[in-house]
Amino acid sequence: MNNPEGEREPESPGRERRPDGTWKERRLGPVVRRRGQVQPTTTDQRLLDTQGPTDWVHQDPWRVMRIQSEFVEGFGALAELGPAISVFGSARTPEGAADYDAGVRLGKALVGAGFCVITGGGPGAMEAANRGALEAGGVSVGLGIELPYEQGFNRYVDIGVNFRYFFVRKTMFVKYAQGFVVLPGGFGTLDELFEALTLVQTKKVTRFPIVLFGTEYWKGLVDWVHGTLVAQGKAAEKDLELFHLTDDVDEAVSLVTKESGGA
Repeated sequence: MNNPEGEREPESPGRERRPDGTWKERRLGPVVRRRGQVQPTTTDQRLLDTQGPTDWVHQDPWRVMRIQSEFVEGFGALAELGPAISVFGSARTPEGAADYDAGVRLGKALVGAGFCVITGGGPGAMEAANRGALEAGGVSVGLGIELPYEQGFNRYVDIGVNFRYFFVRKTMFVKYAQGFVVLPGGFGTLDELFEALTLVQTKKVTRFPIVLFGTEYWKGLVDWVHGTLVAQGKAAEKDLELFHLTDDVDEAVSLVTKESGGA
């Protein structure tokens, strides 16, 4: 093979010719490497070689694989779950508190209406809803998250899936639920609430009821949404119809059942 000037290209490592004068090549799956791009080792050799740097496990290409694996595990674990409602609330709600009791009653009532119960799998209000579901003979699901401090699944969870990434976990909460019931909670609860409201408002999801349980607790937030967001044109009056407010367990279940089309 000649270069444009008609002179033979010099031989060099990795640029070896076959006896017939053509350049050697290596096929790596769909990729063909020739001349100086031929690698001295095979893919299997590089895979099985235990020596070398390990910083690749902390780099973005590998993170993409972890994210993919979390979606696959979540989808696989929950695909056959059946109709479900996600219940949110504070991890700091103590057993014996009114909100805890409401969570237990809510979990039982949702199972009675034909739903599985999904929570964040932690303590407090999440534990209460899982407990109610389990005691009623239903399926109790916990979707956990890796945190700087150890939390773990509460003992009432039947199916537990733990995630590294919040956005993967959030997808599971919405994808496998027909609605949300939101007990009094803190920043994490507000995060899930407003994400759900945004998805419904922008029509990313349809027929997705959102029930705020505890009128006294949520009244200040609802008043702020109406008196500030809507009043200043940051939200529409009709956006107030995206959620319901109640203190009654039966009404909460009726609302999610009616709007979701029933279990």
